[in-house]
Amino acid sequence: MNQSIYQISFVDLTWVLIPVCVVVAIHLRWSLRVSSILYGLFRMVLQLILIGYVLNHVFDSNQPLVVVGILCVMLTAAGMIALRPVREKRKSLYIKAFTAILIGSLITFVTVIKGVVSLTPWYDPHYVIPLAGMIIANAMNAVSLAAERYEVEIEREGNRAKVRGTALQAALIPITNSLFAVGLVSLPGMMTGQILSGISPLIAVRYQIMVMCMVFGSAGISTALYLIFLEKDFKLRGMFSPRSG
Repeated sequence: MNQSIYQISFVDLTWVLIPVCVVVAIHLRWSLRVSSILYGLFRMVLQLILIGYVLNHVFDSNQPLVVVGILCVMLTAAGMIALRPVREKRKSLYIKAFTAILIGSLITFVTVIKGVVSLTPWYDPHYVIPLAGMIIANAMNAVSLAAERYEVEIEREGNRAKVRGTALQAALIPITNSLFAVGLVSLPGMMTGQILSGISPLIAVRYQIMVMCMVFGSAGISTALYLIFLEKDFKLRGMFSPRSG
């Protein structure tokens, strides 16, 4: 197979702004806010360009402390971004989100690095950073969806166990839909990238199975932990409230 990949220039990238502009135009036509969309697009471009330069240096250095430092930054940012849709942003909620994402991601990460790919050394940035990024990002998105749904449902539903289940199911809808659609509707990112770079589709499929399982696992574990932390916090506040006596 052809081992080369088509080189995309920044000029070529401007074409992909056409569908983006269509979405922005629809928002404007429907009198919806576009500031968050424009800001998000600007941040996306800036962050990806910067991380491209950073990763070049990281891959060249191949130092475990540098890799761990980047993972810590990713986890810290994920904890903050996860609570973006929540109206009430308390420090305690951030700690819960950060801890849930950390534990869920760490369990999945160690399983993949030590069990599936048997990476040596374990800190090889060419594998660790992309895999950890997918794990943390999906855990972050799931926790974010669960946090938003929990906040909405708890205001109209007194049964906290029911709200917890509803929030967990809602958080896992995107990744569950991906499980149904992969191979039929879409060829996900890692598989597409490997095929474009000339790797056999049969090998790319194995990697994609690993990716789908790891993102589902990290999302489910992190979300469940976040909801459990919320329940424990509620019980403790009820135990020590003035009316509990």
